[in-house]
Amino acid sequence: MSAVEPNRYDPSGDRPITTSVRWAAERLNPPSRLWGSNGVAFGPDGRLYVAQFLAGQISAVDSATGDVEVVVPMDSPVQAPDDLAFGADGSMYIADLVPGRVWRRSPEGEYTLVSDDVANPNGITCVGDRLFVNEMKPGGRLLELFPDGGEAVVLTQGLALGNAMQLGPDGHLYYPHMMSGPNPLLTGQVWRIPPDGGEPEVVADDVHQPVAVRFDRGGVLHVLSRGPEGIVTRIDLHGSGSRTLVTSGVVGLDNAAFDAENRMFVSSYASGGVTEMHPDGRTREMVPRGLDGPYGVTVDLGGKVYAADHYRVASPEPSPEGGVTTHCLQPFSHGIAADGGLLHTTSQFGQVQTYDPGAGTTRERAGGLRRPLGIAVAPNGSLVVAESDAGRVVAVDERDVLTVLADGLQQPVDVAFDAEGRCYVSDERLGAVLRVEVDGPPTVLVDGLDAPQGLAVLGEELFTVETGRRRLLAVSLTTGERRTDAEDLPVGAPAGVVPRTEPALFANGMPGMARRFAGLAVAADGALLLSANGEGTVLRLTPGQC
Repeated sequence: MSAVEPNRYDPSGDRPITTSVRWAAERLNPPSRLWGSNGVAFGPDGRLYVAQFLAGQISAVDSATGDVEVVVPMDSPVQAPDDLAFGADGSMYIADLVPGRVWRRSPEGEYTLVSDDVANPNGITCVGDRLFVNEMKPGGRLLELFPDGGEAVVLTQGLALGNAMQLGPDGHLYYPHMMSGPNPLLTGQVWRIPPDGGEPEVVADDVHQPVAVRFDRGGVLHVLSRGPEGIVTRIDLHGSGSRTLVTSGVVGLDNAAFDAENRMFVSSYASGGVTEMHPDGRTREMVPRGLDGPYGVTVDLGGKVYAADHYRVASPEPSPEGGVTTHCLQPFSHGIAADGGLLHTTSQFGQVQTYDPGAGTTRERAGGLRRPLGIAVAPNGSLVVAESDAGRVVAVDERDVLTVLADGLQQPVDVAFDAEGRCYVSDERLGAVLRVEVDGPPTVLVDGLDAPQGLAVLGEELFTVETGRRRLLAVSLTTGERRTDAEDLPVGAPAGVVPRTEPALFANGMPGMARRFAGLAVAADGALLLSANGEGTVLRLTPGQC
């Protein structure tokens, strides 16, 4: 098992994929170096700083070499950074979205809480010594904050999900409305307001799904689209008034920054990485894109592997997208199960959905569940789901009627069926795998585990990813005997990171932070597919000595 280049899980690049004498391991896609990429800004040292919402960290990227250094680590006071900006003195200001905090990180690395009274802070910018932030929620505010003390000043309200904003050449603050009206895809507005307050006004309409606004060195407005095409709309507001549409192919653009030479670098919430984007749409990867997770993993009868990757459904395979192909932007996909030509997914924010790749359609099967995670297709065709926060295993039939199969569990995470149609569930908090009984409470198959998550059944053995010990465990379905089949799996946070309080699942009615999930699936040839969410790959484990 060969080593790889430095990545987000192993900065040295010296670590083998895993340790196993029973399975040969291979990566189906290269590890990703950034755990997603959101707000970006050039710092005083000339490096590009990248906020990584899903990781809870901020990294600095050398635009000449592509080298990545973690500057704000996962165990810092910052939990969910979504955007950042630099003040005149070199201080970094951070929008910590889920807990609703704005931080100042001094040039010496000291953290100071600027405000904890901003709901879903996201777009953030500095104008000299002045600090402005907006709220990503319906009816959000745009505020001026005072790092040295003083009551926040509200410039305007009624934002339709504020996000990345910037001062324009005319001295106004520009910001997008990410949503307006009944259809979130029919947004298309950019607004501006004087930094000292006044009447906000629309300056651009009919812009494709705006997520961020940025001005280049020549004062031309660039509006990034959050859609799958990677569209950027260039509007020469203060010149000819011309409008140009550029399609980059970078799925799920999030933010952008221009360097001193007016080169444009963009981030992607859907696939991470940092990409240089030329005015004609050509791109150059500075930090390759990849998987943000992955979370659940599945394989269809034809052998095609699919991963639920939080913002999308994707396949790990050689492609222009850094070894990953995006099939659709499907926000908050976490559990996934292939079923003929369909893909069934769960969202920890409450939904169970069926996606038809051929038709490109999505059907909601259930809603309002409490953090549904793992999903499997039962022998009778119903969808069986581990409803983690409700402590239940539920089934959704073909008419979308929900039935409770088991309750009273502590934290069910994944489900799987054996050849006889018996259902098994992993309980992360209990540290056990249980069998769901038709009549009576679930019975324990194996206990004493440390945070078991992904489940799969192969023949007479059940396999589970024991994330607390980073190992793959095999359990006999007849005797309960257990065996460690692989160790040192790249799942969870990097070694040495001290666990901290998990950010909230919801924040002011908006989706917050989802729990990581290391999924497991069985291919038709007897191989196992594992979500190696520590490094951003899907591992294929093939029987046989390494």
